[in-house]
Amino acid sequence: MHELYQAMENTGFAFWVRESGSLWSYPLILSFHAIGMGMLVGFNWALDLRLLGVAPGVPLMAMERYLPWAWWGFWLNAISGVILTFADATTKMTSWVFGVKMSLIVVAVIVLIQIKKQVFVKKTSDGKVLAALSLVLWLCAITAGRLMAYIGPVSGLKNITN
Repeated sequence: MHELYQAMENTGFAFWVRESGSLWSYPLILSFHAIGMGMLVGFNWALDLRLLGVAPGVPLMAMERYLPWAWWGFWLNAISGVILTFADATTKMTSWVFGVKMSLIVVAVIVLIQIKKQVFVKKTSDGKVLAALSLVLWLCAITAGRLMAYIGPVSGLKNITN
């Protein structure tokens, strides 16, 4: 598998993202990743907090119109995340923290889909457990993402671990 990760890293595009120094490469892609996260997680937290009783004056059903923005954020985050992973595949794909982050995101998206079904399809406001779970999952996923810089393999340094 390590050869596959090296091959991913050695593509011209991954090399350009990682080493070009252009504002159009790593900084822009990382910015898109942060924007996508803000759109996806921001909507999730707003919906979760509303389900938990915060801002009861905001009509729950009116929040459905923002769901497509959350999905745009998801896809922006997913695409930029794949690009960032390609740029540093040998580090990211061998990091247990990256595996934890990705697992948390998968479960958090499944929870969002369940909340959507319960709230916007079945038209019930009974989703407190899912909302609380969603808050915890997104908090832990973001924390795991940040911890990747401090725990596990060090980006750009082979066989070095924090």
